[in-house]
Amino acid sequence: MARLLFALAVIVIVATVYTVIDCALRENDRIRGLGKPVWLVVILLLPVVGMVLWYVIGRARVPAARPRTPDDDPSFLGDIRRNTEHDERIRKIEEELAALDSESDLPDGPATYGREDNNGPEDEPHAPGTR
Repeated sequence: MARLLFALAVIVIVATVYTVIDCALRENDRIRGLGKPVWLVVILLLPVVGMVLWYVIGRARVPAARPRTPDDDPSFLGDIRRNTEHDERIRKIEEELAALDSESDLPDGPATYGREDNNGPEDEPHAPGTR
C-alpha cells in the first residue's frame, strides 16, 4: 500500500510540474477563464483539481486566430510606421548633406578677377594698332 501511495505522489508531482510549466509558457491569448498568475496559484494550491480545471477550462484547444490580411496584422502595421520614420530620417539627412554641399561650393568673398577696381577691358589703355 505504501508503494502505491508513493507512486501516486510521484505521478501527481510530475503532472503538477508539467501543468505549471504548460501554463507558464502558454501565450496569454491562448488562456481562457482566469489570468495566467491565477491559474498558476490554482494549479499549485489544488494539485489534482487545479490540473483538471486547467486542462478542461483554462487551456484553449485551438490556437488564436492570426490575421489573414496585412491590414489586420499589428506587426505589419508597426513595420510600416518604422519604415516611414526611417525614410523621414534619411530625407532629413540628405537635406542636411545637400545644404553642406551648397555651402562648400560658395566662394569665400566677392569674385574679383584680376584688378581690385573692377575695371573692364575697355578701360585699359591699348597699344596702338592692337585693337
